[in-house]
Order: sequence, then C-alpha cells, then structure tokens
Amino acid sequence: MCGIAGVWGRGDIRSMVETIVHRGPDEEGVYEAADAPVKLGIRRLKVIDLVTGSQPIHNEEETVWIVYNGEVFNFKQLRTELEKLGHIFYTQTDTEVVVHAYEE
Repeated sequence: MCGIAGVWGRGDIRSMVETIVHRGPDEEGVYEAADAPVKLGIRRLKVIDLVTGSQPIHNEEETVWIVYNGEVFNFKQLRTELEKLGHIFYTQTDTEVVVHAYEE
C-alpha cells in the first residue's frame, strides 16, 4: 500500500510525506520545482519495478509528473503501443505508462 500527498501553493510536502511513512515503508519521493505551484509526494511499497520505479515519474521533457497508487494490468501492451508512437521510457513500471498515455 502506498501513500500520496499533494500541496497547491505554499506548504511543506516533505512533512506531509513523513506523516504517512506507515503507508509505504520502502521509499519516499517528492517533486517540488521552484516555479511550479504544485508539489507531489509519495511513500511507496515497492511491488512492480523494484529498481527503476521510483516516483514521482515524469515524461521525457519533465513537463508532466505523477505519483500513483494503483496497477495497470495491460501496461506492457500499452507501453509497446506508446513506444511505436515515439515515447521514450526510462523505467519498467506501469506508472510511466500513465504519463505517456495522458500525453496521447
């Protein structure tokens, strides 16, 4: 089970993520760009892609970001289709498929 957090505007995303450590004991990830009004955080229980599946996940240009708790059962098929459309993947996780599918 994972835990996700988000902040719009001012706010301490890191303290929010610390409070949900029990939801994902394996890993912590935060996205907080200086020029972006949104901050994203996750506590992750590693299930798929234990090595390169760290979140938040982004697209090639780092203009679309996601923290995600779920499973895309047909992500391998979707990934193949998205690669044919020119998308470049840097992980083996189903979460990255969601980012590229959103772009399409």
